[in-house]
Amino acid sequence: MKFRIHHLAILSLSALLIAAGCGNNAVNSSTTTNASGAAEATALPESSKLNIKVSFYPIYEFTKNVAGDLADVEALIPGGIEPHDWEPTAKDMAEISDADMLIYNGAGMEGWVDQVLESVSGTPLITVEASKGLDIMEGTEEEEADHHHEEGEHVHEEGEHVHEEGEHAHEEHSHDHGGLDPHVWLNPTLAIQEVRNIEAALAAAAPEHAEDFKTNADAYVAKLEQLDQEFKDGLKDTKRKDFITQHAAFGYLAKQYGLTQVPIAGLSPEQEPSAANMSKIVEFAKEHKVKTIFFETLVSSSVADTIAKEIGAKAAVLNPIEGLTEEDRSQNLDYLGIMRQNLEALKSALNE
Repeated sequence: MKFRIHHLAILSLSALLIAAGCGNNAVNSSTTTNASGAAEATALPESSKLNIKVSFYPIYEFTKNVAGDLADVEALIPGGIEPHDWEPTAKDMAEISDADMLIYNGAGMEGWVDQVLESVSGTPLITVEASKGLDIMEGTEEEEADHHHEEGEHVHEEGEHVHEEGEHAHEEHSHDHGGLDPHVWLNPTLAIQEVRNIEAALAAAAPEHAEDFKTNADAYVAKLEQLDQEFKDGLKDTKRKDFITQHAAFGYLAKQYGLTQVPIAGLSPEQEPSAANMSKIVEFAKEHKVKTIFFETLVSSSVADTIAKEIGAKAAVLNPIEGLTEEDRSQNLDYLGIMRQNLEALKSALNE
């Protein structure tokens, strides 16, 4: 039934686009992509304010910081909703068709986007893949264990097996990353590249505001560079380098700062490990005297809680920033604030 609803939504978008035809005067031609991955589009009329739809929170945050007051930016996936298995409704499709630009992360994060792109092919809608041109990791690379320890090598072999089982189970779900790890935004240096791709796309669509977009992007990139330096300084001399997390979302962050992610499950946050795999993680945690098991917001912490209880450890949040919770909003937290919370959580766990 889920597939049928999704299919009808796609058909609805197609019908809307046919009806709209060339009547959308915000953009005069379809987007192409240049060799660097930046979007190329016919410029909008100077008096126009860009109407931009983005897929989910990190892309919203990056786009809003580049666009400033020169665009109306709205996320399709509501706050507090786990984005991996979200699919657009007919209403969402109508809003996409009325927009000037659709910006999404890519790398398999938005499982619905290929059908949307097919539906809008040949229309004025500008589509931007923020991760275009980035070095995207295969999902299996997330589960590398510590090669400096014999125990770590053993767990790596087990971790690969866990991941293979996870991929098999994940194929049964409607969402599929295609074997790729899409969580690039959790590495500040890759977030910078996404911001620059977004800047290039906005400048192509509204060249009269190119300098404004550059100024905004430069200011936000400076904040991301500062964040990167804080992570480097905070994690370079920790007592341990491996951490256990419920969802294999932190591969890019771990790689950037010389850490090893040991995921309980695979790329999908809804995936649950088998009893045998849980046992292997518990064994690893005991052997390495792990005192913190990380879980994430937006999904149940039951798996992490179970392992933490088994080994006498505590469960704590390591946030993949896939959407803001009500608590996040009440504290006026944003991407930078949550990343700093992640840094403090890692520093605490890695120095126990």
